[in-house]
Order: sequence, then structure tokens, then C-alpha cells
Amino acid sequence: MPYSQNYDVLIIGSGGAGLSLALKLANHSMRIAVLSKFALTAGSTYYAQGGISAVFGADDSIESHIDDTLDAGAGLCNPEIVRLTVTHGKSSIDWLMKQGVVFTEEQTASGGSKLHLNQEGGHSHRRIVHTADATGKAVSLSLIERAREHANIELFEHHNVVELITGSKEDDKRILGAYVLDSIKQQVRTIAARVVVLATGGASKAYLYSTNPQSATGDGIALAWRAGCRVSNMEFMQFHPTCLYHPHAHSFLISEAVRGEGGKLILPDGSPFMHHFDSREELAPRDIVARAIDHEMKKRGIDCVYLDISHKSEQFIREHFPTIYQQCLEFDIDITKQPIPVVPAAHYTCGGVLTDSYARADIPNLYAIGEVACTGLHGANRMASNSLLECLVFAERASEDILQKLPGILPLPEIPDWDESQVSDSDEEVVVSHNWDELRRFMWDYVGIVRTDKRLSRAMSRVELLKKEIAEYYSNFRVTSDLLELRNLVIAAELIIRCAQQRKESRGLHYTLDYPETDNSKPAQNTVLTPWPTDRR
Repeated sequence: MPYSQNYDVLIIGSGGAGLSLALKLANHSMRIAVLSKFALTAGSTYYAQGGISAVFGADDSIESHIDDTLDAGAGLCNPEIVRLTVTHGKSSIDWLMKQGVVFTEEQTASGGSKLHLNQEGGHSHRRIVHTADATGKAVSLSLIERAREHANIELFEHHNVVELITGSKEDDKRILGAYVLDSIKQQVRTIAARVVVLATGGASKAYLYSTNPQSATGDGIALAWRAGCRVSNMEFMQFHPTCLYHPHAHSFLISEAVRGEGGKLILPDGSPFMHHFDSREELAPRDIVARAIDHEMKKRGIDCVYLDISHKSEQFIREHFPTIYQQCLEFDIDITKQPIPVVPAAHYTCGGVLTDSYARADIPNLYAIGEVACTGLHGANRMASNSLLECLVFAERASEDILQKLPGILPLPEIPDWDESQVSDSDEEVVVSHNWDELRRFMWDYVGIVRTDKRLSRAMSRVELLKKEIAEYYSNFRVTSDLLELRNLVIAAELIIRCAQQRKESRGLHYTLDYPETDNSKPAQNTVLTPWPTDRR
């Protein structure tokens, strides 16, 4: 009996983008499946600390938020998309509050209360709505609870997509569903759907050091690429300036809000250094701060720098940063008395699957929302706390388009089941882990914060070798979740390198010693890659 099911909408990813879309569609009499590669809380949304940017302050304005976003994006933001996103900030927060998200408030002079707003790098005003320092967790848990309550939404944990299914006829290349590995049963099932939405997050796990959980392996980007979609601006990988540096701390982020509340970056001798790099000092955009830290570490041969918030009162620190305080304390770092050792780490993929203002990708009925997509909002560098806002706004945009289109989508044709009759179980699983480690190390060494043509060429040579090994392995053995992630991650890495090789300037998050200046002789151009038929393997 075929292990298959049919849905109206298949959403791949259970973070803020995917669950928001599911909830916005669920009241409209349709069957919705939401897939999570691991547990529902394993995605990046759950681990987001800072918050969501939106204009609430009396001294703030939509125009100011737009200007800050355009400035951070270094000339590559789409101004229309920026305005669209920013103007939906307040309504997005209101919608989340209706889903049960409780944001941090403060008392007013009149004895009432209002949302407490943080300030983060690149923002000229306080406009970050947050839940202490665990905003993503609050958002994720509320959305999961609402989704579990809804009869029209089915949630599937530990389901990893093998491949998207598209029409084979020249005049009908629409999306038809996906082949999906049930990692618990170790079976590949066929899920047919009239609409498929990629909400899989980014590709920061292509790097040795990352702030993201294990799920950020570029799955949606690679799936869309193999299916024939264009990708854009993959060279702009954001490195968060402050990841906790400790031998037993894995991927723990020190929120930008710590610097927003007065935290100072200092060298081991206690001296500050950001004033040498930017007049905004600690509140400069992330690309500037990350490069400054990288510069100081390499110049002085030190393993890390330090972020010091200890001049604030203990009560202030414990109230504003309870998660960070407790996590650091587990590593014998009392942030009320000691500076925090920090290093930059890969954090956010600013490029991705090219979409329009309704989140539509190149293939009919395929959408991409959240970090997997390149909407034009972030340009060459994402401004802090604009990411969750983008998830919410484009979930709303996609829902509008899906609701309008769904009644007119033709019935699905018969879809063949997944064929694994010619493969066997692997007896060399160590190959996957070795290739994974090799990929992340050379990406860190050659395609990191500072690049050169020579480093990029070396990285591409290694990617080509890995691709051949992985393709041979994929062709001969039954798929596993680890193999699928590695197969996707090497494609994401290739796309990052190819985009970086095309950009002969330094701009935003892409900094190369061979072209250290920004090319202002012509209008800034986005990098767009179109797959050849040979890329669809």
C-alpha cells in the first residue's frame, strides 16, 4: 500500500514563517500539512533572542525604520519591499498577541503599561518588541499551541524532504508535492499538494561556527535550486558579532540587545575598540562589528574579544537578560561581574530563493517565506530583528495569494511512489560525517568574514570533489536524514561561493581583500543564479 497522502497546502518548515502561514490559511476549509525536520521547536525561530522590529515609539517613524533598513542593506534592498514590510510591523505584533504571545512591558508615568522597546545595531530608535531575551521561544511555543488546536492543520515531526515533485509536461511545470523521509520509520512517503511552501530557514550550518540550531542546512534553497528556481545574493552570509566563546558552549548567541543596553566590546586588557571602526561604535550594523572583531582577533592573535555589561546593576541584567545570565552562569561566567568572551559566528542567510512581493518562486504554486527566501528586504546585510518581521509579513502575503489562487488550481495528476529498489543500506556512514566536517571547515577558512579570489577558488575546487562523492553515495544507498542535509548543504555552499565569485567589490556582508572598496561607478546589482539542467540532479 503506497505510503502517501494528499493535501491542499504542504508547508515545509515549522518556524515562525511556516506556522504563521498555516494559521492564516487554516480557517478556510483546506487540508494543511506542516513538516518539521526534527522536533517542532528545533528551528531557528525558537532560538531567536532579540525580538521583532516595529514602530511604536512616539519619537520613531515608518520613514526612519525604512531609512535604517536601506542603510544597513548597503544599496541592495528593494525600497518597495522594505516599505511593504515595515508598514506591517505593528499589525504583525498585534496578530502575534492575538495568538497568545506575551511581550515584555514597562510601566508608564500615568500608572499604565506599554510595550518595552529595545534598541539594536543599525536602528536609530528603540523599536524592538521582545519577550525578555527569549522572544523566539515565546513566539514558537504560542504558534505551535495554536496550530495543534486547529483541525485543519496536521503537524509532522521528524520528516525531512528528499525532493520536490514538479510536473513533467512542458506546458505544466507546476509543483505537485514532495518525497519526504519519515526519519522515525525510515520510509519515504509521497505527499501530494496543490501548493507547496518552503519555510526551511537558512544555510549557516555550512560554516564551522554558527549561532543556529542543527536545522539550518540550506534545505529549501537546495530543493528549489534542483527543481529549477533561481537564487539570489547568496554571498551575503551574516556573521553575528557575538557568539559565546567557550569550549563547551555550542552555538549560543549573545543577543544584540546586550549592546543596545550599553554593553561594550573590549579587548583582553579591558580597552574598547569599536570607536576605531565606526562612529556608532557597538550599535553599528552587524557586518561592521563582525569585521572589527575579526580584525582585532587576527591582528593581536587572540581567540576572542569580550562584551561587558557588568557596569549595569545586577537587577537590571537579570531582568533584561535572564536567559543569557543563566546560560553564562552554567559556564562559570557571571555577567553581572565579568565580561563575556565572544566571537563572530555564521548567523543569517540574507540571500536565498528569489521571490516576488507575494512570496512566489519561479515554479507555479511554489512559495518561499522567511530566511529561505530572497525578498529584497535585507539587501547586502540584514538589520537586527527585521527577520521575524519578514516571516510574519510574507506569511500574510503568501496566504492572500494562495487563497485567491487555490480554487483555480487543476487537480493533481497521478504521482509515482519513491523508488529505492536499486539501492542498499550503507555500511560507510562515517563518510557523511567526514564530508560534513570538511565542508564546514573550508567554508569557514575560505568563504568567511574576509575573502579573496584565491580562497574562493580553493573552496570551489573542494566543493566540486565533495559533490561528486555525495552524488555517488546518494545514488547507491538508502537516504538518511544526515545524507539529505549534507547533499543540500554542499549545494548551498556552492551557491554561496558562486555568488561571491561574481561580486567584484566589497559590499555589506561580502568583504574581499582583492576588491576592498564598494563599486559606486554604477547602480548596485543583485547577484542572481539560474540553474542549468545539470544542476537539477
